[in-house]
Amino acid sequence: MAEQKKMVEAITSMEEDFAQWYTDVVKKAEMIDYSSVKGCMVFRPYGYAIWENIQKDLDARFKATGHENVYMPMLIPESLLQKEKDHVEGFAPEVAWVTQGGQEKLSERLCIRPTSEVLFCEHYAKVINSYRDLPKLYNQWCSVMRWEKTTRPFLRNSEFLWQEGHTMHETAEEAQAETMRMLNVYADFYKESLAIPVVKGQKTEKEKFAGAVATYTIEPMMHNGVALQGGTSHYFGDGFAKSFGITFTGRDNTLRYPHQTSWGVSTRMIGAIIMVHGDDSGLILPPKIAPVQVAIVPVAQHKAGVLEKAREVADSLKDAFRIKLDDSDNSPGWKFSQYEMKGVPLRLEIGPRDIEQGQCVLVRRDNREKTVVKLEALSAEIEKALQAVHDGLYEKALKNLEEKTFTARNYDEFLDIAENHPGFIKAMWCGDAACEDKLKDATGGVKSRCIPFEEEQLADTCVCCGKPAKHMVYWGKQY
Repeated sequence: MAEQKKMVEAITSMEEDFAQWYTDVVKKAEMIDYSSVKGCMVFRPYGYAIWENIQKDLDARFKATGHENVYMPMLIPESLLQKEKDHVEGFAPEVAWVTQGGQEKLSERLCIRPTSEVLFCEHYAKVINSYRDLPKLYNQWCSVMRWEKTTRPFLRNSEFLWQEGHTMHETAEEAQAETMRMLNVYADFYKESLAIPVVKGQKTEKEKFAGAVATYTIEPMMHNGVALQGGTSHYFGDGFAKSFGITFTGRDNTLRYPHQTSWGVSTRMIGAIIMVHGDDSGLILPPKIAPVQVAIVPVAQHKAGVLEKAREVADSLKDAFRIKLDDSDNSPGWKFSQYEMKGVPLRLEIGPRDIEQGQCVLVRRDNREKTVVKLEALSAEIEKALQAVHDGLYEKALKNLEEKTFTARNYDEFLDIAENHPGFIKAMWCGDAACEDKLKDATGGVKSRCIPFEEEQLADTCVCCGKPAKHMVYWGKQY
């Protein structure tokens, strides 16, 4: 127990210092390490394994909706980036430039991609000629570079891993449908695989993606009431197509511009998993994306037959679940703490007495509930327990979201909630960006998160200026 207590004490309490708790968990669960370049992180095997499971799950969802994977260059000529004015202005402060190749200064600066719209557009201009070439449903898995002033592992890396979908369509209606379809793919993934509820809606004009006609978002809430932009889907209309000269011959034999979308999620999702589900003992990973779903810990493994039986159990389960048998010479108490720290959804304990009785003990990570299970029923019981962990995590996260969502009907209420009740604030808005700025300045950073698809009429007037309200908005601080 002394070893176990020492392991837990190594993590700052989330109630004492949430930011330090997060850093402690990321480092001590061996997910990430810092490199010599600010904001460029080393993904350690455990952290990268989580990303691989996320990638595998999402990639299957993309392919089921007809998307194909491609890969674009990482460098963008400055002249190409400049073709879409709003887009380049939006990213200019975060762009990293390559100015020299070998010993020679380059004749044109090359930008390390912060996103790849312009690269896809350059390619699409060459391969789209007729309506028969549409739709183009492409996705890319890659890294991008954004020179962040303040960095934090997973949440704001200068270089981060992500996927970016870029599609072209014959009509505006098809492109708009694609934008919403992919937003819903993200929302389903968050619920079904990450056990995280989200608020879905449209970004305000001020907060939309640079160059987009409309941006849609999913917004999960962290344990401490702070929002995280979980994923976005953008409708571009034909603006990029016009800038890049992308045309096709339509069904009526006239020249037309295709309509475009883009959508993406990143390794920021891992930060969301940590901050939505974790506790003072470390990570709690949703079973669908956990690198290890069941950790088998032999008890009194020095006794005859214990390790052999543990290996037999592991072999019987390894085809159905991601299993780790820990046969190291560390004490069981140390192992219990280690797998709690790493957020493994289930721990399986088996010792001499269990073997005599043909059973083992399953321990859930989310609530530490112990269940004695007969070995012949083990596979089915693990399946049930993993689903129970997922459901428990989702319900707890949903409760947190609901309990930390507040309603403000006037300016004073808004300021009071912002100061005293971390979370989302539902409030009416006139549609004026000046009110967004005023609320942000007055509250130390509360911004519009989204206009939800299902709006409530909380009042007739804007919470900020008192003019007639156009929308109900979710507001909150963000990572």
